[in-house]
Amino acid sequence: MSRALLVIDVQESFRQLPMWSAMSDPDVAEPVSRLVEHARAEGDLVVWMLHSEPGSGGAFDPVNGHLRLLDGLAPAEGEPTVVKTSHNAFTSTNLDQTLTRRGVRELAVCGIRTEQCCETTARVASDLGYDVSFITEATATNPVAHRDAPADRSVADVLADPLTLHPAEIIARTEYALSGRFASIRTVAEVTGVG
Repeated sequence: MSRALLVIDVQESFRQLPMWSAMSDPDVAEPVSRLVEHARAEGDLVVWMLHSEPGSGGAFDPVNGHLRLLDGLAPAEGEPTVVKTSHNAFTSTNLDQTLTRRGVRELAVCGIRTEQCCETTARVASDLGYDVSFITEATATNPVAHRDAPADRSVADVLADPLTLHPAEIIARTEYALSGRFASIRTVAEVTGVG
């Protein structure tokens, strides 16, 4: 086994946030599921990542019960689920050791948030020597307010602000930043061979 699919933070926690209503692909579990089925059929490892913020009191705090995969997604027997507390999947986990022990050298990355945990994981993986494919259409993100915007703004106010970075812009910038430097940008069809 030299390949693995990393499913990053496709979890209920995000659905609990007001910004979920502005998510680029609220049905992201569907393309992720297609990638998972393909990886399993190919004999590739599937690794499930969950983001946790213990003690935060928010949607990512394990005590609130949202630290679980979105409906329709579930690990198969033997597929590791790794809980992380950092944006990338490596720093606060034993992911690198898990992959190395299994001989994995190629990674496919999908999940939630495109520019945050997914992109950061792809960059770190590349620095660690992995050959990384970034499957953008199996990622999702939400609008990002300008750095000077008040933190307590409503979703409508964030969307109406001309300084807000919208999901399509975020996704395009992520692809530009990763392509040819940290990862190959691929579609679900290219990975699965099914158009």
